[in-house]
Amino acid sequence: MYFDGLSFLEEEREAWRPYEALAELPDAALIEPLEEAHGWSGRDLLAHMVAWQEHALAVARELAVNDASPTKVRGDEEWAARGDQINEEIRLAWLLLPLDELRRRMTVTAGELRGTLTVVPESRWLKNSTHLRFFLDETTEHYEAHMPDLEAVRRAAAGQ
Repeated sequence: MYFDGLSFLEEEREAWRPYEALAELPDAALIEPLEEAHGWSGRDLLAHMVAWQEHALAVARELAVNDASPTKVRGDEEWAARGDQINEEIRLAWLLLPLDELRRRMTVTAGELRGTLTVVPESRWLKNSTHLRFFLDETTEHYEAHMPDLEAVRRAAAGQ
């Protein structure tokens, strides 16, 4: 449980830090699919993580001005209906982006999310169990769940 937003934001920042190494890898290290990473490449992992951060950012922007987030409601309904199919759609859509754009979005999105959460009243996210659970799911817990994938990408890059 968090007593203030700053505690959450500091924890999120530290949890995201290892993923920033993906932006520094050469293009070739991000392209090859890895069996140890669910068959994803480093690029796929990066796209997956940032796409869900962007979703959380959209929700945070709505919560900054309203008590509820239509984006969250739609996202929850879509996930309940289609589940992991959404992740594959994200992967395919983000393959169309140049790697430089993917890296750019990776370097700004987490910071924008943290910055936006600083203006969301804590009663709408930190002290709201549903919204707090959402932000945990899309940030720190999501980062932790994909840490083995990140490590696989980093090991493969080190071996090149």
